Amino acid sequence: MTIFTSLVCHHLLILVILLLHAPTCPAAGGSWSVLLPSIGISAMHMQLLPNDRVVMYDRTDFGISNISLPNGKCRPNSTDCSAHSVEYDVGSNTVRPLMVLTNVWCSSGTLMPDGSLVQTGGWADGYRRVRTYKSCGTCDWKEIPNGLNQQRWYATNHLLPDGRQIIIGGRQAFNYEFYPKMSANENSPSFPFLVQTNDPNVENNLYPFVFLYPDGNLFVFANNRAILFNYVKNQVVKTYPTMPGGQPRNYPSTGSAVLLPLRIKQGVVNVVEVLVCGGAPKGAFANANNGKFDGALDTCGRIKISDPNPQWVMETMPLARVMGDMLLLPNGHVLLINGASAGVAGWELGRNPVLSPVTYRPDNQIGSRFEVQNPSTKPRVYHSTAVLLRDGRVLVGGSNPHDKYEFTNVLYPTELSLEAFSPSYLDSNSSSLRPRIISPKTKSKIRYGKRVTIIFSVAGAVDLSSVSVTMVSPSFNTHSFSMNQRLLVLDSGNSTKALRKSTYRVSVTAPPNGNVAPSGNYILYVVHKEVPSQGIWVRMQR
Repeated sequence: MTIFTSLVCHHLLILVILLLHAPTCPAAGGSWSVLLPSIGISAMHMQLLPNDRVVMYDRTDFGISNISLPNGKCRPNSTDCSAHSVEYDVGSNTVRPLMVLTNVWCSSGTLMPDGSLVQTGGWADGYRRVRTYKSCGTCDWKEIPNGLNQQRWYATNHLLPDGRQIIIGGRQAFNYEFYPKMSANENSPSFPFLVQTNDPNVENNLYPFVFLYPDGNLFVFANNRAILFNYVKNQVVKTYPTMPGGQPRNYPSTGSAVLLPLRIKQGVVNVVEVLVCGGAPKGAFANANNGKFDGALDTCGRIKISDPNPQWVMETMPLARVMGDMLLLPNGHVLLINGASAGVAGWELGRNPVLSPVTYRPDNQIGSRFEVQNPSTKPRVYHSTAVLLRDGRVLVGGSNPHDKYEFTNVLYPTELSLEAFSPSYLDSNSSSLRPRIISPKTKSKIRYGKRVTIIFSVAGAVDLSSVSVTMVSPSFNTHSFSMNQRLLVLDSGNSTKALRKSTYRVSVTAPPNGNVAPSGNYILYVVHKEVPSQGIWVRMQR
């Protein structure tokens, strides 16, 4: 054996030893399926409705889509007779074309307590529009011209305890307003925080992350910092520390965020935490516009905003991600999905799609919270979307980094397909653990603070101490943020009891008020050993 060969073998042996002793990535889980190869449009915005249909739309100036409006209809004052919005029926796996009259590009919305979708703003002729959609077999969009006081493009909406929605910010809109209006002369209060967080010529504070705090104030994160805001008095209640590193996390350096599960004990939520993940470093937007695509951020910041002196705790993701989506799963885990590992949000400005989702377990110790999941084969970059379905799957669509529909001779073609990601709790080897809700029936009404008894069955052995009940609000998803997303862990007080073979009862207390759970539609799940049942729709009533 030569000295060279001996050295090579020696180094290979060291490499093998290092690999054997290196910390291993947890085993991948989850599975993918293509639901429809084409829905005709690229799903830039998504909202699940309480009849298990999903409204999706892109923009009216992408060009002619691949799905026609019904009965030879064309948009008024236009030669475009194709649809730019569809309603997807989860049960039948079919789509129905809808007609939006004005441009809904980069808009926002909220599912209202009555089950209708109220969508606000957009581009050009859509700047100040309000559009409503109430689902039925033949229903379509209705539009309200000048329904908004200000132009809203890249704004964030949130449902409020009084049943209205607040619309915050947007490009060059450093203010907020409400819908519906209480009076014709209702104004739009200024919001200096949006001026303070605006990076010149870049912004980095569009689509701010907004969450309703259980005391009725709003947590608002923009760029790299956050405040607690009293929107009634237009006052900053608390200013939180800047996230360590000071890197931007909002559009176009697009990260994502979730309000971690709210556990209700004796009518009180004692711990309130926010998790912000991914984004792009300072300067990435300018660099991408000059053809240099900086690596995405691989960090998350977690902050306990209920602490008297809250501080960010930084964690490292296994995969860097910009333009990713963060969804709350029924068992309280967080799913990070979609996005790229270089560049920023914008036309042609992202590179290197991240095909593998990652789950995050908030209750695990730091260092053991992330788990890489099985990859998709379809890049989902700029203008991708994802929403949780009632059956526990995650619906994934969209991806169009071009200013029109582009299917050939581009890095990442416009994506019209619809996929489902099934987390590992849907694997067949979990079927014996999976609860099935017997009662109440779906569409049941729940009143604040009242006891709710749930009867469920489980085929296999049950650990009574590992049963919980969660409620998830269906969110409006666009541009890597799920507006109105919220998961509540209801107080069951160790009430789970066996009734007979394979049948059980658990009694929970409904959320105490609209600050904790705004009135409206939620999906209720029974979770056993981190495996959720199929959900049922419930409606919180004031």
